[in-house]
Amino acid sequence: MGSASANISTSGSSVNKGESLLDTARTIDMMGTDIIIMRHNQSGAPHFIAPYLKASVVNAGDGMNEHPTQALLDMLTMYERFDTFEGKNIAICGDIYHSRVVRSNAIGLKKLGANVSVYGPKTMMPIGIENMGVRIADSVADCIKDADAVMGLRVQLERQQKSLFPSIAEYAKFYAITPEMLALAKPDAFLMHPGPCNHGVELPTAVYDCDQSVINEQVTNGVAVRMAVLYLLMARRNQL
Repeated sequence: MGSASANISTSGSSVNKGESLLDTARTIDMMGTDIIIMRHNQSGAPHFIAPYLKASVVNAGDGMNEHPTQALLDMLTMYERFDTFEGKNIAICGDIYHSRVVRSNAIGLKKLGANVSVYGPKTMMPIGIENMGVRIADSVADCIKDADAVMGLRVQLERQQKSLFPSIAEYAKFYAITPEMLALAKPDAFLMHPGPCNHGVELPTAVYDCDQSVINEQVTNGVAVRMAVLYLLMARRNQL
């Protein structure tokens, strides 16, 4: 049977004419839409509209809250290399405060029994993140030491209203995952990044392209994971 898709941006919808988000979603829903894949700059937006719609809603990233399918593809990439998540040490370094990826990964990895350590500048560390069950490390070295998997996070300059660190050069010097830092992980550890990457900031290009990097595999796994999400949602809708 196949499927048909349409891409609707805020600039191309009636939102810029004053229509509310919910009214726009309801309009799309009434067109016989099965699945709405929503990426929104406001945290909680997909959760807000979902109860009012017949369509299934997929959260493709909401503000600084979560990015569930990114976490799923990250965990699939790890699963291909782990016999079990139980007791595995996962290090996540970078812009923790603005990252929706770290929140979804923390939820998923903790449920699977992994240990999650995070580190970044204090100005980019959300208050209370330890309540998610993660460990706040004292340094990049402390975060990565004996890790089974290491994930770098992009410095999200576009989300910052003011500079949260003195300069890019200083960030790269004190917070980047360098070859020396990566060497502190376990010998068979691998490197991940949700992309896009600021080369020379959170990761030197030599690290991004190193033999331990599985960043390109994450992209490939993302296609499979998102296909699976759509398949499972449609299978459930067809049963109903």
